[in-house]
Formats: sequence, structure tokens, C-alpha cells
Amino acid sequence: MDFSRATHTAILSDLHLCEAEPVNPKYPLWKKFKTRMFFFDGVFADFLSHLEDKAGGAPIELILNGDIFDFDSVMALPEEPVFRLSWLEKKRGLFPRSERSSFKIKVILKDHPLFVEALRNFIARGHRVVFVIGNHDLELHFPAVQQEILRHLSLTPEAQDRVRFIDWFYISNQDTLIEHGNQYDPYCVCEDPLNPFTKGYNHVSLKLPFGNLACRYIMNGMGFFNPHVDSNYIMGLREYVTIFLRYMARAQPLLIFSWFGGSVATLGHSFKDRLVAPIRNPLKIEDRVEDIARRANAEPRMVRELRELFAAPASSNPWLLMRELWLDRALLIFAAFVVIFQLFSSIRAVYSISFFWMFIPLFLFLPFFLFYSRSVTSLVSGYKEPDEKILAMASAITRVSRIVFGHTHHARHEMIGAVEHLNSGCWSPAFLDIECTKPIDQKTYVWISPAEGGPRQAELLQFSEGTSRALNVTEREGRRAALSKS
Repeated sequence: MDFSRATHTAILSDLHLCEAEPVNPKYPLWKKFKTRMFFFDGVFADFLSHLEDKAGGAPIELILNGDIFDFDSVMALPEEPVFRLSWLEKKRGLFPRSERSSFKIKVILKDHPLFVEALRNFIARGHRVVFVIGNHDLELHFPAVQQEILRHLSLTPEAQDRVRFIDWFYISNQDTLIEHGNQYDPYCVCEDPLNPFTKGYNHVSLKLPFGNLACRYIMNGMGFFNPHVDSNYIMGLREYVTIFLRYMARAQPLLIFSWFGGSVATLGHSFKDRLVAPIRNPLKIEDRVEDIARRANAEPRMVRELRELFAAPASSNPWLLMRELWLDRALLIFAAFVVIFQLFSSIRAVYSISFFWMFIPLFLFLPFFLFYSRSVTSLVSGYKEPDEKILAMASAITRVSRIVFGHTHHARHEMIGAVEHLNSGCWSPAFLDIECTKPIDQKTYVWISPAEGGPRQAELLQFSEGTSRALNVTEREGRRAALSKS
């Protein structure tokens, strides 16, 4: 199957398909955003039919540009596992290993039969589908996971040739570079997509970025926070206290221990994975580069050169991670308590005074602690898009003038220097509130189609009520502000 040429291309990203969360009868707001009532499988089926109408019967290239599946949020466990489960897996989800990841994709696809059926019929009608791997579906690197997706699609051998899995970038029709975009985000970068696997004791695993680990070990245990909107979990101390007292005091009174344990696990795994060397075979590295280039419609040198643009992983800076996890503040409080306790223990050896006097210096310390806390800002939400230098370099390397990303959930269409830059936004169940009453309903995508007498043109569109419409600048800025609101 020739993937090098395309007439009509549709690009969407960040669907974050996951297993259906059962409704908690006692605490209905617990992971409400994950419940079946917010599934959009039927809308996706209508969307594919709409694309066929727009293309007028011509073949379509559908690019699913990363984070289509959310492996990090899957909490389901096998009833009769053929592998040993650790206590951490039972609490926060399965580790990224082939047999475990295969189980997770089975669970996701089983809970989304309409999505699978719509994609199957779309491919069977002669269209092609390209899966670009993002940060939340890094487990697509496992061949067994890819085979499980193909098995669920139940395609003929001829139709299977119209499905392709891409490691991190894809060039459409030699005019558009498509990447998920996480490779330029220090918190979500896959350190080495050429060699993504690591060797453990009697197992092969994936090296996960810091952002993935935080989702698994923190967010999975704090089910009132929506991971699809930054402002739902990146707040100041006052906002955290307000949200806790309003929603969580009864349902999760020991939330602080869930946070602390998850933060320590995230920090520990980040450092451990940073030190583990990937599995490399020097005799096959060129074969690997050539294979990635072939599937991406690129040249081998492009693979090597794009790799040089990757961001340095945030796990290289331990203090930075501690600040993002609020462990620096926990350490500061602990250190203050220890110093004051030791001081009063020494005083009590000479004078008979009550330990309740300890609270006076602790209260005096509080303003300084609050000042420090307010001065620390999260850099996780600070990353938005690659800068002009990255875009210019990627454009020069791949010889295209248009670049499409996902990852940030911010729909964009703009000229940055000489490069036309687009972001396809997201389809994930994003809400501004815990009660899921304020949706950020994007369902945006990029549509690239022929223009009369010239090269293909790109549009940023929103699918709603069976039709597409262009987002104007005011709407895009409003959605971006809502997603960035804190």
C-alpha cells in the first residue's frame, strides 16, 4: 500500500479512550468524567461518515495523532492473571509490559465497540488509518498491542495494509509534518523512541515520562481531579483546600496520604527509569532507522536529525520534579518541625515547659511557608507549543511548510515565521469543574484538501451536530484561556 501520496487528510488527536468507570453509588463524582455517559463513540462514527461526504467519495487518509488510547488511566485488572501483580499495580494500574499492555488495550476496545466498528467500516470502504504514538499511548510500541488492535478490527489482509503504526512523526503527501508534539515537552518526552524498551529482571518494559508516571501514581488515586484540564489539578494552596472541603472531605479524608504516596512513587520511578539504559542493538540500529523512515514517508537522515530536536527530560532535574509534586513544600514543613522539636527538646532538658509552646514558632513560620508556596509556579502547564526555532528546524529537515501537532489540547492555526502551524485540539472528556457541568467540548480536527490550481490547503474545523465549521480567532483564544485557566 502506497502511503506517500494523499489527496484528503484528516488529523485528530487526544481522544484519550479508556475503560468505562463504573458509577460510584456513594460518591457519584468519583471519576465521573470517565463514566460511559461521556463516551463519544457514536459522534466519532458520525464524524467518519461526515468526512466521506466532504471528500466526495475520494479516499481519505485519517491520522490519529497520538493519545488516542489512555493506557495510563486504565485501572482494570485481570480476574485470573497469568502474571504476578505487585501491590502498586493493584492500587494504581498495570506496569507498561507487553502482556499487561495487551490486556489494557483489550479492556479499552471492549468498552468502545462503536469506535471499533466505525473504524473497521471506514477502513473497509477503502480509506487508510495512521496511528501516531503519543505519550499516553506509548504502549503502542509493543508489537503485541498493535496486533491486538488489528485483531479487534477484524480486517481482511488487504484492508490491514491500509493501517499503519508510526513511532513519533509522519509526513503526509510530502507537504505536512505530523507529530503528537510530546517530544518537545520535557515532562512528557519519550527519551528514545528508536529504542523505547528497557530490560528488567526477567521482563522487558517501557521507559515512561514523568507526566505518565504522575497520571498513574497520583491522578489514579485522586479521582475527583480531571487529568484532561490543567486547572483541575494545578492550583494554589487555597484552591486545594477549598476543593477538598467541598468535595473530598467525606469521600477521601486521607487524600493527603494518597497524594504523598503517589508523589514519592512518581519521583522514585522517574529517577529509576532515568538511570536505566534502553535496550540497544548496534547491529540493527540502521535497520530500525530505515524502518521508521519508511513508515513515516521520510528519509533516514530525517529520523536522525529530528531526534536531535527533542527536549531534555525533566527527570534530569530532581529538585524541579520535587517542586512540581509539592514534595519540596512537604520537605520544608518536615524540616521546620524537626528543627523546632529538637530546639524545644533541648530547652526542656533545662526548663520544665509544655510542648504546646512549639506551636508559637510553627505559626510564625507559616507566613514564610505561604510566601514560598505562592512564589512557586508549575512549569507543567507552562509548556504550550514548540517555539519558532523548533518549527523552523523541523520544517527545514523534512522540507515541508506545514506542521501539525496535538498534545496540548489547544486548537491552533497560525503562521509562525515561514511555517504554517496547526494543533488539532482534543476530543477528551475535559471539564472545568468536578461535577462535569462545564464541558470544553472541542471535537476539533485538521482537514487538508486540494485547492484549485495550487497545493493542498489546511483548515482547523470543529465537528458538531453532524457538520463542520471553522473556529474563528476569538473562539480559539477563548478555548485556550479556558484550558489554561488556573
